[in-house]
Amino acid sequence: VQLQASGGGLVQAGGSLRLSCVVSGSNWDRISIGWFRQSPGREREGVSCISSFRSGDHTFTADHLKGRFTISRDNTRNTVYLQMNSLKPEDTAVYYCAADSDYTLLTSVKGSGNSVRFWGQGTLVTVSS
Repeated sequence: VQLQASGGGLVQAGGSLRLSCVVSGSNWDRISIGWFRQSPGREREGVSCISSFRSGDHTFTADHLKGRFTISRDNTRNTVYLQMNSLKPEDTAVYYCAADSDYTLLTSVKGSGNSVRFWGQGTLVTVSS
């Protein structure tokens, strides 16, 4: 499984960005995709994940990001999106998309994702005040 993240950039506080993660390789319909982020000096944290197409595209988003961040999946494009609204300076981080089984992603996204096997390169999001 290969993942290619994009969509980061510089945005003012209150603005929006949409990150994309294009997934290639096999097992698209069987894998969950998640987003993690890491700010300088901080541990990587889970942001959101969406379960496999086979299991019904169920979503999970960290409590403190609910209402601002939304994950979605386009199964025709093998792409997962992270829509980020009302961005705050504390959202500044490198955002990574990752893939694994439903169980691994759902449990890992509540932590730092150390058990997740497949990672894309990060995309930097910078929110200015």
